[in-house]
Amino acid sequence: MSASPAKDPEQPDHLIDHIKTAAAARTPLRITGGDTKAFYGEAVAGQPLSTRDWTGIVSHEPTELVITVRAGTPLADVEAALAEAGQCLPFDPPRFGPDAGAASTIGGVVAAGLAGPARATVGGVRDFVLGAQFIDGRGEWLSFGGQVMKNVAGYDVSRALAGSMGTLGVITHLSLKVLPVAPAEATLVFRLDQHEALAQLHRWGGRPLPLNASCWVRDDTAADRPDLLFVRLRGAVAAVESACEVMLRDAAGGERMDNAQAGPDWAACRDQALPFFLQPPSPDLCLWRLSLPQTAPVIELPQPQLVEWQGAQRWLWAPASSAAQIRAAVAAVGGHATLFRAGADGAPGVPRFDAQSPAIRAITRRLREAFDPQGIFNPGRMG
Repeated sequence: MSASPAKDPEQPDHLIDHIKTAAAARTPLRITGGDTKAFYGEAVAGQPLSTRDWTGIVSHEPTELVITVRAGTPLADVEAALAEAGQCLPFDPPRFGPDAGAASTIGGVVAAGLAGPARATVGGVRDFVLGAQFIDGRGEWLSFGGQVMKNVAGYDVSRALAGSMGTLGVITHLSLKVLPVAPAEATLVFRLDQHEALAQLHRWGGRPLPLNASCWVRDDTAADRPDLLFVRLRGAVAAVESACEVMLRDAAGGERMDNAQAGPDWAACRDQALPFFLQPPSPDLCLWRLSLPQTAPVIELPQPQLVEWQGAQRWLWAPASSAAQIRAAVAAVGGHATLFRAGADGAPGVPRFDAQSPAIRAITRRLREAFDPQGIFNPGRMG
């Protein structure tokens, strides 16, 4: 009498069974984690499948700069574990809504592919995905990548999951590269209009300064509504202090902020909790994300903007009816525009994402056919 093989404790049988049943019946599934980003992308109709009960940190090797977690683990739990070791997720993922750090899951962070205001400096989400396990549309539990940076065998499917919005499979495990918290940080603020701010950022960007994040915005809460550029520096103590001296000398009228004040402000920028995001000029306006090269000039549109130069993106409140104008202006400088949050009317008939090029569309189609042949995962989420 032979013993049955040992069962892998990390195999999510309840998720596998659910997907196999759905695939057999061709039942669409709406994949969710904390559901804090349900507004992002096209609406999905399907049977809910949540990963919220699949939680836990599988391993954390501080000396190897890697953490492996189950996909339903709250982002707040991951960040707390890393903080105990003096480490962090460098891409600084945003979290939306009240108590969203606890509600957001690490699987949702990667599936959405959204990063904070330092994205162009430190890298995006996919740059820190070392490996992943996920369940495909046949109910097969697959593993790609590993726990080291030099794992290059085969296709890098684990990184393709970043930003895939749950359309390729249900993520169950992730191995992420982490980094030590920078020993020093400083925030400088300057009164500059958008043209001056971009020109100054371009000059600083060409020098060996520890630039980490930047945010240009018009402060409508102040009586004189000043145009303000905030710049965050991170790195070695000597490098940050030297950069502060150089930059304050370069741009007249600059000031250094207290870190106790600047820290929450940067978190609010990341989480779209600044007045710019919370107080749109009109409830019927949509929030647009303009993804642009850092070298792009000022986009001459009549609506108010917020610029994250280090994030290579700009934010804009504008009506859904301006979609063609906005997308044409952004395409002219080599970027693309996303309808990030719809206005009060839901922006019916306006695509959330720009149309893909024929080459990208063909690759996307082949990936989906390979991993979700029945098309059951988040159908239509990405248009």
